[in-house]
Amino acid sequence: MSALSLSVLIVDDELPARERLERLVAELPGCAVAGVCSSGADALPLVGKLRPSVVLLDIRMPGMTGIEVARHLGALENPPAIVFTTA
Repeated sequence: MSALSLSVLIVDDELPARERLERLVAELPGCAVAGVCSSGADALPLVGKLRPSVVLLDIRMPGMTGIEVARHLGALENPPAIVFTTA
């Protein structure tokens, strides 16, 4: 990935939504899928490990909602950009 590329983490509890977002991101020049997960609880450690530029974050998920995840990410020293997604 070049210095100008955006790395994207996809977080959604629904498999079809994750797959569609992966396809859409793959079609964007300068973007690459850094990782994919199905829950907010899984997303938090992945953000620390992968350090994505952008997190595509489902709003409504069981357990930790996307809003709760965004609050945690917003407290980071260098938080990723967040784009909320929802069906």
